[in-house]
Amino acid sequence: MSLTATRSFADIRRALLARTEVALVDVREEDPYAKGHPLFAVNVPLSKLELEVFDRIPRRDTAITVYDDGEGLAELAVHRLEALGYSDVRLLENGLQGWRDAGGELFIDVNVPSKAFGELVEHERDTPSLPAEEVRALLDQNADVVILDARRFDEYQTMSIPSGISVPGAELVLRARELAPDPKTRIIVNCAGRTRSLIGTQSLINAGLPNPIAALRNGTIGWLLAGQTLEHGQARRFAEVDEATRAQAASAAREVADRASVQRTTLAQWQQWQADATRTTYLFDVRTPEEFALSHLPSARSTPGGQLVQETDHFASVRGARIVLVDDDGVRANMSASWLAQMGWDVSVIDDAQHSDFTASGERRPNDPEVSNFETISAQTLQQWQAEGSVAVLDFTTSANYVKQHIPGAWWALRSQLQDVLYNVPDAERYVLTCGTSRLARFAVAEVEALTGQPVFLLEGGTASWKAANLPLEGGDQRLAAARTDRYRRPYEGTEAPPEAMQAYLDWEFGLVAQLGRDGTHGFKVI
Repeated sequence: MSLTATRSFADIRRALLARTEVALVDVREEDPYAKGHPLFAVNVPLSKLELEVFDRIPRRDTAITVYDDGEGLAELAVHRLEALGYSDVRLLENGLQGWRDAGGELFIDVNVPSKAFGELVEHERDTPSLPAEEVRALLDQNADVVILDARRFDEYQTMSIPSGISVPGAELVLRARELAPDPKTRIIVNCAGRTRSLIGTQSLINAGLPNPIAALRNGTIGWLLAGQTLEHGQARRFAEVDEATRAQAASAAREVADRASVQRTTLAQWQQWQADATRTTYLFDVRTPEEFALSHLPSARSTPGGQLVQETDHFASVRGARIVLVDDDGVRANMSASWLAQMGWDVSVIDDAQHSDFTASGERRPNDPEVSNFETISAQTLQQWQAEGSVAVLDFTTSANYVKQHIPGAWWALRSQLQDVLYNVPDAERYVLTCGTSRLARFAVAEVEALTGQPVFLLEGGTASWKAANLPLEGGDQRLAAARTDRYRRPYEGTEAPPEAMQAYLDWEFGLVAQLGRDGTHGFKVI
């Protein structure tokens, strides 16, 4: 296909309104993507395209439209996608500027469809919330209240509301009855900002829990802006539930899913869908990662339900595709499906999965393209070469991981900016590439060889092998060969975000409903 083949703003809009399959892919790094993109554009950076695209866009003849904002990345992405076997790849006509010129709405931040949907839910359902000052007063009075944190456990450990318990989103309907068995106990759901607390609160309300239920208004951001103190490093987690609680939760979740028009399917039907070459079908296991690791359907991908609803664009990157959910009790799958259906997805729950069908275990094997023609060296060999001099180590891990710890003397590299990286790194007689496991670095070997004309080697097992050999590590950002654009720093992230940034983030969320109206393609329908 010619590089000049394009799709226009009007083409994309027609596909979205018709709910036909479309993958609109922004191939810039996450930070520039977060500064402005179409509502249903998904971010698959050119720097790690090979690692992500097979899972995110599994059908090779999907209509893919790629764009950048004039950086020259999109045409490279077309080449790479076609080399990977994708047959219908085009450029967005005139890139992001063409979208602007056509009057297309641009959204900032990440996971915007989910966040905008959460705002719409509150707008249409008047989801109850309590300000931080009121929640603090309840805690000070030792009131009958339980605080449930709907984020991932690692986020909860970073910072949490005093007395809060980690119950990631899809677990709430399953676990809340045992955490607050007295119907008079007040349940307060929180997250970092607004989306997961609103969806979590409304989930409990939709499922018919009798307790008074409210979101912590504006989450940990609202808590900090109110001058309150957060806890750090907590480990309070939900416990197992008894069979009666599980059965009650399953019945309630199924009723909610039916109201949202979630479809029912079987393992046999899913296998037929999987073989259908004309339609993209995702299979997501929405239980906890620990449950998934113990046993799961062989083709399933672990996507805990709360994060699937929060980051749908990251997991299901083909808008208009079919999503199939599975669990082992009907609660997590039905509640997650109820939200995806309201977000305009064609979603089904497998009703007949048994424990005996969960024949796979451990982590799912990465779905990566094959790479050949590279030579590996051991950590000990690299250490020897460094002592001899004239070797440059390029580390392709995330910038956050690099700053935390890396091989002494290594340079942080961004694959999409290799020419600039190599300009900033002193010339060497040979180069060694690494990342956490060398999974990403191996794709850069041929590129570095072509640009330098020097021998290039891959560190076997990546920086993890260096660490396993008990060799020294260092931290810091003293050798960044590219700008740290690989990750957008969320205003609610960490413990030192400026109050102005946190307030600006809340103001942006409040404006999302109006943006949805101007865009007009969302197809959301709140039950």
